[in-house]
Amino acid sequence: MASKKDYFGLDWLVSLILAIIPVTSWLCGVITRFQEGKIIAALIRLFVGWNIIYILDLIWMILNHKIFRLL
Repeated sequence: MASKKDYFGLDWLVSLILAIIPVTSWLCGVITRFQEGKIIAALIRLFVGWNIIYILDLIWMILNHKIFRLL
């Protein structure tokens, strides 16, 4: 089950590495949103997660040590 902190409750460094790789960032973002029950956020990530959301997620992960939560 996904943690409220990082991807799947993983350590920050592992989550940062996953966030750097675009495909894993997109996939982990979609899966964690579905696990949290945030269907709209998961669908947004599914369809437009390759552009600005990817960049925001990466910056947010580096600065705040947490994954970016849009909704």
